[in-house]
Amino acid sequence: MTGPRAVDDIDWEALRAVARDAMAHAYAPYSGYPVGVAALVDDGRTVSGCNVENASYGLSLCAECGLVSELQRTGGGRLTHFTCVDGDGQILVPCGRCRQLLYEFGGPGLLLETPKGIVSLAEMLPQAFTPKHLDK
Repeated sequence: MTGPRAVDDIDWEALRAVARDAMAHAYAPYSGYPVGVAALVDDGRTVSGCNVENASYGLSLCAECGLVSELQRTGGGRLTHFTCVDGDGQILVPCGRCRQLLYEFGGPGLLLETPKGIVSLAEMLPQAFTPKHLDK
């Protein structure tokens, strides 16, 4: 594994381009709000995902769900850097549910690109509920 890279070593525009490409494959006929995400993995891979809606709304999948599925399908690992874009390619922040999902697969040190700059997931989700809370 190559290990996490510093914020300055990351080509955030290239990562956003992967997210925009993923967003182009979103299935969002109900909300009309396609979302794409991309992340770097601790072994150097890039994974991506898009949202997939369902007529029952509550069963729709956020783009982060697809990203984590792709992470697991391609060998697992830990997410190190993450970005999310809307249908116009503008940077978004993940919803609360997805922050929890990203915490599980990236942890507090996962760096997220936000409209206000790069922040750690610990800053986005302080006092997170973690798998350690389930230890008996």
